[in-house]
Amino acid sequence: MRRSGAFGLLPRHVDFVTALVPGILIHEAMQGSERYLGVDEGILVKLRHEVLVSTHDAVAGDHLEELRGRVRSTFIDLGKHERAARTSLARLEAGIACRMLGLRETGP
Repeated sequence: MRRSGAFGLLPRHVDFVTALVPGILIHEAMQGSERYLGVDEGILVKLRHEVLVSTHDAVAGDHLEELRGRVRSTFIDLGKHERAARTSLARLEAGIACRMLGLRETGP
């Protein structure tokens, strides 16, 4: 997946869909105040006057630095652990398949 970094959306931005990687969404309210949302991987859709975000997990926060740390520990580190677990499981499955093939070759 290509990671393009930060980008912004203004009211008349062209409609589009993009994949999200774990990171921080900053929403500016009409009054000018900012809200922060840490998101896991997902999809962002900009359609006319709406911006829709679909993600497996998200956390809200009032302070950007605190939220950045929570996103890193929650989503990015979890992804590393999931990949390691999946790799271990694939090795176990491959080992079982090899043993079963060996039994088949030496069968009764």
